[in-house]
Amino acid sequence: MTLRIFVPRDAAARAVGADRVATAIATEARRLDLPIELVRTGSRGLFWLEPMVELETREGRLAFGPVAPADVPGLLVLGPQAAKSHPLCLGRPDDIPFLKRQTRITFGRCGVIDPLSLADYRAHGGYRGLARALSLGPAATIEEVVRSGLRGRGGAGFPTGVKWRTVADTDADRRYIVCNADEGDSGTYADRMLLEGDPFGVIEGMTIAGFAAGAAKGFVYIRSEYPDAIRVMSEALNIARASGCLGADAAAGGFAFDIEIRVGAGAYVCGEETSLLESLEGRRGQVRAKPPLPAHKGLFGRPTVINNLLTLACVPAILADGAERYAALGTARSRGTMPIQLAGNVRHGGLFETAFGLTLGEIVDDIGAGTANGRPVRAVQVGGPLGAYFPRALFDTPFDYEAFAARDGLLGHGGIVVFDDRVDMARQARFALDFCALESCGKCTPCRIGSVRGTETMDRILRGERVAANLALIEDLCQTLKFGSLCALGSFTPYPVMSALRHFPEDFSRPRLAAAAD
Repeated sequence: MTLRIFVPRDAAARAVGADRVATAIATEARRLDLPIELVRTGSRGLFWLEPMVELETREGRLAFGPVAPADVPGLLVLGPQAAKSHPLCLGRPDDIPFLKRQTRITFGRCGVIDPLSLADYRAHGGYRGLARALSLGPAATIEEVVRSGLRGRGGAGFPTGVKWRTVADTDADRRYIVCNADEGDSGTYADRMLLEGDPFGVIEGMTIAGFAAGAAKGFVYIRSEYPDAIRVMSEALNIARASGCLGADAAAGGFAFDIEIRVGAGAYVCGEETSLLESLEGRRGQVRAKPPLPAHKGLFGRPTVINNLLTLACVPAILADGAERYAALGTARSRGTMPIQLAGNVRHGGLFETAFGLTLGEIVDDIGAGTANGRPVRAVQVGGPLGAYFPRALFDTPFDYEAFAARDGLLGHGGIVVFDDRVDMARQARFALDFCALESCGKCTPCRIGSVRGTETMDRILRGERVAANLALIEDLCQTLKFGSLCALGSFTPYPVMSALRHFPEDFSRPRLAAAAD
């Protein structure tokens, strides 16, 4: 009997030795003359347990982790049934507390299936959403997405169905679907995990969007720092075309749709939709003034749906299971689930998909289990490098769009970076301004010049020079950035700066031995 063994090929798992473990398994199986089928999957997102190996048994899969190559002989010699006694055995994956507490909809197949097996994808519910969309028709498909309450998962939180409807209702000779996979926020990796672990889910979501909005062509914009994701997605697109899921008669649905990958050079500002369009069209990634909105005049001057990858990946499940099921999850205006990505100094770093509404404290202290080094948590940054810093006093904040906005915060892409009690929040504020200066596209003066002057002013504060006057100047600069910038890069930079100043004022007045630039 052939033993099926699952080893992740996700970039995070490979970074800690998954390829070496897979090689050791193949080598040991040959030595034992043991017939195996080695399946390379995506990651389930429990990064502190990677490489996490799974064996298929009569009762289902058993998980082991973190597995090193030296652990493999002892694991295989026991056989799948006796392996429960192995010290690295974690039990059934679905019973691991970190996974058991989740509501996995978008990431239900990640770490479970072979990412490049279309048969595996279909066996786990793939293409049910597109089939239902075809039965409903374009207009009813859009209304289903509207009723689900799905909002953009890239940070803006705009209602997805409304955007699709706007594009569909705009007269044009052609329309486009653009998937924004330019995942540049610190502490985020959800897009990468889906591209590497469930690429057909992204393809299906884009195909549904194309059918609903009347677009025949889609583009996936992926940052160049994701070579594994680019490779897997490219192979998946070839498989989808060969099987008829994409092409002149996509999924035998009577409409044409195909997808092309475009690789970005890593500019953070190209996560902003109009900068992304400029890059797609072969120009420097700079912000466009709005109006016109991309939904009216976007890629190549045509109506364009631009959605974050996570947003599009939610769509197949919404269509397959119905809008009501999705809308029943979450809070009043934040519907469905969010893949929270825990990073930084956290004991249980990884991806946790759950309905909106858990408090920040539950996420950091219970799910994340506090800091990796055991020191007290002092602050967390939610929403990437332009997100606000929240102190422990705000850990009662529910994780949803409205609750965070009410406390001058952002959900962004769902990333949470944890800092212990040694963090210098004044230096973090300086980092935000310096980051903005480095990543600014240069289109507008407040961002281009204001961020540089802000960095210089923070350096004076860190040296103890006229601290009160320079702090007043920082606040004035932040107001200019917030209300005078063309896009979110400049207008969101004040969030980390002002939250650090508001919640950790003591860090801005204490003497330092070295300047910030050191």
